[in-house]
Amino acid sequence: MDLIDIGLIGSYILIGLCTLSAIIIPLVQAFGDPKSLVKSGLGVAVMVVVFFGSYLMGDGSTGGIDETTSKLVDGGIITTYVFFFAAIGGIVYTEVSKIFS
Repeated sequence: MDLIDIGLIGSYILIGLCTLSAIIIPLVQAFGDPKSLVKSGLGVAVMVVVFFGSYLMGDGSTGGIDETTSKLVDGGIITTYVFFFAAIGGIVYTEVSKIFS
């Protein structure tokens, strides 16, 4: 075992610890404030509903891969479009409301 192997093992351990802390610390803080947990859950539910609707709208006719994978890709692309245009709409709404207030 040379120095590179030791460095790789150490980096794997650190990546694992960082991943665990990135998952566990926000959960501990969220359980301390249940209202924030409900808001986060609502946001995740909206994203799941948008993706499910996008998945149903995907046609799955891309050649070279199976239909399920193609529908997942189509769903991801359509979901990206929906959230992109929603973000642009939110920006426009915010700027226009600043003008009139």
